[in-house]
Order: sequence, then structure tokens, then C-alpha cells
Amino acid sequence: MARVSQKGKKLNKAWLHEHINDPYVKLAKKDGYRARAAYKLKEIDETLGLIKPGDCVVDLGSTPGAWSQYVRRKLSPGGAAAGALNGRIIGLDLLPMEPIEGVVFIQGDFREPDVLQKLEHTLSSDKGFAKIDLVISDMAPNLSGIESADAARITHLVELAVEFAKNRVKPDGALVVKLFHGSGYDDLVKLFRATFKVVKPMKPKASRSNSSETFLVGVGLKNGADTGQ
Repeated sequence: MARVSQKGKKLNKAWLHEHINDPYVKLAKKDGYRARAAYKLKEIDETLGLIKPGDCVVDLGSTPGAWSQYVRRKLSPGGAAAGALNGRIIGLDLLPMEPIEGVVFIQGDFREPDVLQKLEHTLSSDKGFAKIDLVISDMAPNLSGIESADAARITHLVELAVEFAKNRVKPDGALVVKLFHGSGYDDLVKLFRATFKVVKPMKPKASRSNSSETFLVGVGLKNGADTGQ
């Protein structure tokens, strides 16, 4: 048992060393972002021009808040982390999130109907933002290490995000989701192609090279999109 413990300690030490020396971790600290993940969304947005002034953006799996922070700055006339905001941001996560000025946060499980109802109610309460321009999802399930079970959990979350986007996103709106290469990946790409006019797989530079993490972006809903479900 001691050997296993030592191995675990070495792995943790190696991860900590890599994390501390990670240029994106240093950059996040310097720029005031809560996590390095902000630069993944930044690259996707700058490549595809997704976030525009006046947009309504829903951030699924928002905690700790780095993606919402990035969107908040993009929707600020001066790119500031506080003050005026030209648009609307709603964050949702199972875990609590420290407040971000101008971001409405709903705590709950996206898979639960009552949580989705809260989100729908929040959107409907402001007629100017009843429809969404962009849904961003950094959601990931707790992984068990059993590939088939984990793939099914990831697929389920992405399918829910696609279904939500189909129902609430504007015709020219977009969806960004995190997923992982492996079992179920090809089916999710097919689902995106059946739902959106433009589909772009992306691996931002801030995604660690040894990670199977990748992102799918869908832009523009197809008329009567059929997911084949």
C-alpha cells in the first residue's frame, strides 16, 4: 500500500509542478481570471467571432466562473470586469459560484427539469433576452474511470446542451460544448451536423496536449433540425 501511496504522491507532485509552471495559469492570475479555461473560450471566440455586443449568453457548467468572466469583459463597452454591460449572461452549475458583477447565477443540476424551468423563467422574465445568442458549455461529469459509463455520461450532457440550444437559441445563434475524444465522439459530431449549418471541432492551445479534451462549435440552426433521436 505504501508504494501505491508514494506513486500517488509523485503524480500529484508532478501535476502540481506542471500546473504552477503552466503559462496559462500564470496568465490567468495576471489577467484576473479564476481559471486558465478562460483562454480556451477566448481562442474559440476570437477564431469564430461568436460573442458580440448586446448578446444573451448562457454558460452551462459555469463554476468557478472563468468563462462567464471572459464573456462579461467581451460584453462590457470598455472590456472591463465591472461596470456597464451591453448584454446578458446567465451562469448555471451544480456547484456554487462566487458572484460576478452582471452575471445571473442559478445553482442546480442541468439534468433536472426544475433547474431547466428556473433557467427558462429567468430568460422569460426579460423580454429583450427571451432568445439566446450563444450557449457555452464547459460541463463535464464526474468520471468513474470506466470508459463506457463515462462516455455515456458525457454524451448525455452534450445531447442535453444540444436540445436546449435547439429550443432556445436564435436561428443564427451558436453552441460551444466540451467533449472528449473516444467512445461516442463520432456520434456527437453527427448530432451537431444534423443540428447546425456550420460545425467546427477545435482544440485550443490552452487545452493541455496530453488531454483528450476537445470542443465542438455549432453555428446556425438548421430548419427543422433532426437529431435522429
